[in-house]
Amino acid sequence: MKVIVNMRQVDLSTVDLNLLKLFDALVRERSVTLAGLRLGLSQPAASRALGRLRTMLGDRLVVRGKLGLELTPRGETLAGPVTRLLDDARGIVSPAVFDPGSATGRIVIAAHDHLSLVVLAGLIGRFERHAPALSLQIAQPAGDNVRLIEQGGADLALGIFEALPGSFHRRGLYADSLVCVARSDHPCVTDGLSLARYVTLRHIAVTISGVGESAVDVALSTQGLTRHVALRVPHFLTGAMLVADSDMILTLPSRLARLLAKRLSLALLDLPLQVAPLMPAMIWHERFHRDPAHVWVRQQLVDVVASFKP
Repeated sequence: MKVIVNMRQVDLSTVDLNLLKLFDALVRERSVTLAGLRLGLSQPAASRALGRLRTMLGDRLVVRGKLGLELTPRGETLAGPVTRLLDDARGIVSPAVFDPGSATGRIVIAAHDHLSLVVLAGLIGRFERHAPALSLQIAQPAGDNVRLIEQGGADLALGIFEALPGSFHRRGLYADSLVCVARSDHPCVTDGLSLARYVTLRHIAVTISGVGESAVDVALSTQGLTRHVALRVPHFLTGAMLVADSDMILTLPSRLARLLAKRLSLALLDLPLQVAPLMPAMIWHERFHRDPAHVWVRQQLVDVVASFKP
């Protein structure tokens, strides 16, 4: 559906631009109370501000739904532009230099549990040493997280990405390979894991995006083979814990596998299948490319992965 809207001139002196901060908070929180807390407003004050916001923009913007507040069509249209406008405004008034020792605020990184588990300990350690008042949040993953970055819901995203919009930057972090894990006393630990045995075992598969086949299943299909996926879960940690207490096996990135094997009763096994290396990367939007705080955080991530042992 294509809608043509006639725009009219507005006197900005009559517009309370602070109300746009409330709208941005409502988009993120989908709750008047939580949006008010984000801005330091009481629930009654946030409700009154929402009334003024609706009057200013001539639309209800948010309505109650089954899972909280839902955006009206005009609200959906305004969400992205308002986020970008506020980001640009922060860029105008933010200092040109960044002092991590005195910095406050929050850095939001979108990442699935695989990369969170691998990099988080090193990253939070650097925050503790160099930027003790700066907090870190791992955002709830949203598909491939590209849209989340576009809308300002996260500062950075970690993952494996295909083609990106022209407004994005990417930096590779490290190369990884896939291995298998099984409980430490699983028969295949002593007997070996051949490809023939691999496809007969019951597998746990971690489904991150829910779109397309995994690299393992694609590689198997080229040889006319399939595996029996007995269970699909959204998190590697869940899969690893279930493997430790069952006869199932899990295929996962080797760096994560070594980390989990130190804490769970797991044995590492070579994957009897050729699969292309994994190349995790971090991505960010052009609007943050030269922001001093953002540059500093990106460098911390680069330093963390540079310290990884082969």
